[in-house]
Formats: sequence, structure tokens, C-alpha cells
Amino acid sequence: MEKTLSEIAKLIDGEVVGDGEIKITGLNRLDAASAGDLAFADLAHAPLAKDSKASAVIIPAKFSGELPANVIKIQAENPRPLFAKLLEVFTPKIEIPLGVSDLAFVGKNVKLGENISIMPFAYVGDNAVIGDGAKIYPHTYIGNFATIGAETVIFSGVTVREYCKIGKRCLIHASTVIGSDGFGFTTVDGIHTKVPQVGNVVVEDDVEIGANVGIDRAAMGSTVIGRGTKIDNLVHIAHNCVIGANCLIVAQTGISGSTVVGDNVTFGGQVGTVGHIKIGGNSVYAARSGISKSMPENFFGAGFPIQTHADWLRLQGALKKVPDLLKKVSKLEKLLADNYIK
Repeated sequence: MEKTLSEIAKLIDGEVVGDGEIKITGLNRLDAASAGDLAFADLAHAPLAKDSKASAVIIPAKFSGELPANVIKIQAENPRPLFAKLLEVFTPKIEIPLGVSDLAFVGKNVKLGENISIMPFAYVGDNAVIGDGAKIYPHTYIGNFATIGAETVIFSGVTVREYCKIGKRCLIHASTVIGSDGFGFTTVDGIHTKVPQVGNVVVEDDVEIGANVGIDRAAMGSTVIGRGTKIDNLVHIAHNCVIGANCLIVAQTGISGSTVVGDNVTFGGQVGTVGHIKIGGNSVYAARSGISKSMPENFFGAGFPIQTHADWLRLQGALKKVPDLLKKVSKLEKLLADNYIK
């Protein structure tokens, strides 16, 4: 694809500073761009734009520093969402044939919507529902009575177990398992006996779930992933959890059973929680936080045990002083022993 800077500026409601007829053939990072590429820089990284080899750079309107000769200046605090829009324009769409492949298996009483794609070697169990425009990639398992919402994309190797419900416009990436059994056992005389897991998972609309994620079905009732939540790769969400709307859950996070998470909560990488707690909405937990108790709303936390981020920073600063402090204490002990202790 090829577009002039002026054409691109119209797409993002921007203003060209320089030659609007320069042709752009692709998008790239500031440090990797070359002639023909368009890059972007937010306010923090805009000073690096002057060293970029890109033909043009999208920058915030507020930036007034040194820039390359040709720039699209946009009226926005953050160029990133506009650059994301251009990525969709410049990225060739993969055409997937509509219909059900002869090499796919579709069970009895399955309800198939219009304009769907079910690719070779996909399995759709009895009484499942596939919504309009849904795309089911190869080697996917859709269990009996499962529901896949309209315009949802299920990538290869995904398992959606029986009775689970996936909303509209969701993306579920490769090798994720929705509705595996929850980790429920009773222990008597040292013998672990499985508790039947008879609930399901409900994934609401506009959720994206990364690769190799495990979301357990409820023992009874539903494990719920709220509307608009985005889940990174290698996350585990245990049975009967309720995750609120518009949460961000970063890689290798583990959320224990029956945890209730409010709306707009961000978990950094490798965050862990105990079970049966409530985590208030509009909160952020830094990477590797350990959440061992219920938490209020509007909290910025870090560390284990969990504490405010500010307290955690002060603690880390103090810990760096411990080696020198130990040396001073050792010298004082020696001084006392030599001069005052007989």
C-alpha cells in the first residue's frame, strides 16, 4: 500500500508540516524506520525523532523541539491510538473463506450464524451456537452447548469447553483453554478427592485473551470475565473468579479462586492473589505484587505483602542501605568490645 502524507493526515485529522506529497509505503518504529516509513513519537520520545531515518514522524502538537524535515503534526496528546488506526490501514487483511470446511466436524443441533468461517480440523460439539461473522481456526475445540458470539475470532488450538459462553467481538489467541476444571479437591485421611466442577465460564463482549491462558470453570455458577477486559499470555484465572470490566491482566499473573475484581483494575506481570478476596476497582498493582487480603478501590500497590507503591519505594531505598548499616554496626561492636567490655 502507498499513501501520501496528505492522505494520511486526513485519516487522522492531522496537519502536515513539510511536503504533503511524500509517499509512505509502511509503518515502523522510530529506531528501525527507513525511507518510505512513517513512525510515531509520543511527547516523551519526540526528541528522538530528529535521529530517525523515517520519511515522516507523527508527533504531538505540543512538541516544539528539533525534528526531521517532514513531519505530520497532530492535534493530540498521545499519537499512539492514531498510529494504531494507521496500522489497520497499512496491514493487509488476511482473507478467510466463509463457510464450514469439509474437514471440520460439526455436531448435532448446532446453530450456525451467517458469514461464519469454520476452518479445517475444527471441532464443534452438539448444540453449540456460533454467532454471525465468527471465525473458528483449525484445531479448535468448541464443546457441547458452548456459545461463540458474533464477530468473535477463536485462533488455532483453543479449547472452549462445554456450556461456556464467549461474547461478541472477542479475540482468543492460540492454545488458550476456557472452562478447564477448577482446582477443587477435598482431603480426608491424606486422600485427595475431586469435587465435580459443574459451572461454566462467561466471557463478556469485547474481551481479548492471549495465548496459553487458562480460565477455569466454576465449581457451581460462573467464572466471569468482564466486558472489555484484556488478558495477556500465560495468565491463570481460577474457578468462580469474577473479573470486572476493562481490566488489564499482564503475563504470568495468577488469580486464585473466588476472587472478585472490580472494574478498571490493572495487574502487572507475575501478580499473585490469594482466593476469596475482593479487589476494589480503579486500581493498579505493580509487577510481582502479592495480594493477600481484600483491597480498597483507587489503590496503587506493590510488593509482598502488598503495600502502597510509595511505601514499597521507600522500603526498597532503605534496603539498599542495609549492607553499609551492617558494616557500621560491626565496627561499633568491635569498638565497644575493645574499649569498654572487659
